[in-house]
Amino acid sequence: MTETLTCPAGGAPALPEYPLPRAAQCPLAPAPATQELRAEKPLTKVRIWNGGTPWLITRHADQRTLLTDSRVSDDDLDPGFPYVNAHRAQIAPVSPRMITNTDAPEHTRLRRTVNGPFVVKRIEKMREPIQKIVDDLIDTMLAGPAHADLLKAFALPVPSLVIAELLGVPYEDHDFFQTSSSTVLDSTVAPEKAREVSGALAAYLDKLLGEKLENPGDDVLSEMGGRVKAGEMSRTEAVHMGVAMLIAGHETTATMISLGTLALLQHPDQLALLRETDEPKVVANAVDEVLRYLTIVQTGVRRVAKADIEIGGVVIKAGDGMIFDLHAANWDPEAFPEAQRLDLTRPARTHQAFGYGPHQCLGQNLARLELQVVYSTLYRRIPTLRLDAPIEELEFDHTGTTYGVHSLPVAW
Repeated sequence: MTETLTCPAGGAPALPEYPLPRAAQCPLAPAPATQELRAEKPLTKVRIWNGGTPWLITRHADQRTLLTDSRVSDDDLDPGFPYVNAHRAQIAPVSPRMITNTDAPEHTRLRRTVNGPFVVKRIEKMREPIQKIVDDLIDTMLAGPAHADLLKAFALPVPSLVIAELLGVPYEDHDFFQTSSSTVLDSTVAPEKAREVSGALAAYLDKLLGEKLENPGDDVLSEMGGRVKAGEMSRTEAVHMGVAMLIAGHETTATMISLGTLALLQHPDQLALLRETDEPKVVANAVDEVLRYLTIVQTGVRRVAKADIEIGGVVIKAGDGMIFDLHAANWDPEAFPEAQRLDLTRPARTHQAFGYGPHQCLGQNLARLELQVVYSTLYRRIPTLRLDAPIEELEFDHTGTTYGVHSLPVAW
């Protein structure tokens, strides 16, 4: 039985404060009030940290319509843009234009400069090295005591090693970039501190890029260095793209490994299906279903309207901010019947855990590959893996862009 069956009703207020709180007894489910809004007011205003009142979009179909509408903009210099926190608001005017804050044609140009390393064919070549990373870490776990914090022993090292190899970043610096990433993404950190840490990360990547310009290797930073030399992108653009990749490349996947394991341990019948299969297509679909079910981005995708847009009986006016709650959409029963059930046999590829449209996640192919290797290996090699603490005692992280656990004690 899933823990979602006993989730309380939301009781959403007239103008809810976003993000809406999750139910403690249903930590893997979307906020109850968000689900209530999706059913009753799928396009509604909410209030955010700075008093702004952007639109909250919760239906799967509405999100797909709007996220592919050219009038919906990712321009965070627009006065109506609904910043996720004070730090993002402060740095927006001085941040370089990147794929995360521009629209076509600039977004198209920038995406083209960094898209190559993340296409399916190139990512698939990393399957064998990722498999070795996963197996080596499991070997280390099995050689020690029969218990561990899965987050620290496995979930964080896997994507950190992978992104370090892909980017050309020394893994021995992982403590620095992991801690820095967590600080930058923490909504409770003072903007001044977040800005200081962001600057340190940028300086670190700038130094590495300088070294790659002199002695290029077979990595993404070296490729971007080549584009800098060719005049296809500026050094500042390359540095900040490197920072974004470094942060996103390990933080989200680490969370999906740990939280995905927790979800599967709570659904032993589904875990058994995954453990007992060696069919790649079955594993790939299982990964997409876990992505759908958890949808760890908890601050929503943020956009702003550049013109009036009529949809669902309302008019989103030019200058209005928009927040797309991806988790609510991925639990939309119109898109996924019995969406509250984790069902690894469900066709789940149309989920929006990576966003949708031209701005969807650049690294989704890499994330999928890492999760396929992890989910097809960890539970098979440690078939007695179990949670080593009551789920009620786990400390969940509500402060960052992604939702996860601070630790995941397991035993076998």
